[in-house]
Amino acid sequence: MRRLWYNSIIVRCIIHSDLCNFYASVECMLKPSLKDVPLVVGGDETKRHGIVLAKNPLAKAKGIKTGDTLWEARRKEPSIVIVPPHFDTYMHYSQLANEIYIRYTSKVEAYGADECWLDVTNSKKLFGSGKEIADDIRKIIKQELGLTVSCGVSFNKIFAKLASDMADPDATLEITKDNFKEKLYNLPCDKLMGIGRKTYPKLLDYNIRTIGDLALANPIMMKRNFGINGLKMIQFAKGEDNEPVREYVESREMQSIGHGMTATKDIVTYDDSDTVIYYLADLVARRMRRTGVQGKGVAVGLRDSNLESITRQTKLIFDISNATQIAKAAIQLTRDNWNRSLPLRTITVSVFNLSMIGSESQISMFEQTDNRPARLDAALDTIRSRYGYDKIIRANLIERDFIYDKSDAEDFLPFMR
Repeated sequence: MRRLWYNSIIVRCIIHSDLCNFYASVECMLKPSLKDVPLVVGGDETKRHGIVLAKNPLAKAKGIKTGDTLWEARRKEPSIVIVPPHFDTYMHYSQLANEIYIRYTSKVEAYGADECWLDVTNSKKLFGSGKEIADDIRKIIKQELGLTVSCGVSFNKIFAKLASDMADPDATLEITKDNFKEKLYNLPCDKLMGIGRKTYPKLLDYNIRTIGDLALANPIMMKRNFGINGLKMIQFAKGEDNEPVREYVESREMQSIGHGMTATKDIVTYDDSDTVIYYLADLVARRMRRTGVQGKGVAVGLRDSNLESITRQTKLIFDISNATQIAKAAIQLTRDNWNRSLPLRTITVSVFNLSMIGSESQISMFEQTDNRPARLDAALDTIRSRYGYDKIIRANLIERDFIYDKSDAEDFLPFMR
């Protein structure tokens, strides 16, 4: 007798955990008196970083939002207390939360310092249903860390995150294969992860307003107007996100290395933009050398005084890791794409298409004829590591008052919540 075997379809169980108002919650937990006043964590106004990074519930009740300028926040509530960010402390508590997550599963993938996905499909026999695990996690984090968490439970990462976004603070919301259309299809489609403020208006132009509309959208039209991302948006809306949750020890492959800076005053001349780019290129090249990588592409991000941003990139025929080479490519991109009727506020320089130094790569006949740039870079690194970064700088950086010390952590915010 011939025996037939059938593979049962395993429905995944994914939890998305979101530490509520993380920056502000840590500040209030460490200093309980702050819980009784409207509080925001804010950047340094003297460096034009004066925005709300996080707020507690009392500040939120006054209409204060993440991303508001501090003067806007004061106008909404004159009595607000503004505290500076303490990033090392936040990262410490983020790590403590991760150590709680891995008690339940090895598949824990961070999405910023305050959010994580957990795949608990194979953990349910030990710890109960997905909702029971999520509730247990919330209870333990509150007991051990003094912080609150919102959790979403679903059968894929996209819906799990959407569920945690919809959940009340310190609560769990579950979205299943049986109820996701009922719970989600009438929501605006920009609630889905990956649909931002620029994509949403374009979708509205095609009368795609809700997640349900997006699920029924014409794939040919979506691909024509949004590329491959158009098809992904349809898949997300239909609950067909199959991306796995990474193992906790597994890191993302490095795609690029970059640095950005908001100048202390508007950048209005090519001379000023060149100076900023050389400064950033130097920092990028230094990180590349530490990591042991080279790259075959350079990108710049430009944000003007109207807070409109563009990103442009160029691919090279040979790999680079030298600051001068990076800066030359970035300067050309900036001059080709900057509308100089609007001053620049922020410049970002990055190198992509990375490979390890020493791997096989195309070299330039003209710009890599000797190893003097590499020897110079090594000498700079030695001097700076021994005596400090600012002990040797480019001449064009001297007395430039719009550049501040890049050791300031504010330009490296891991997230904004």
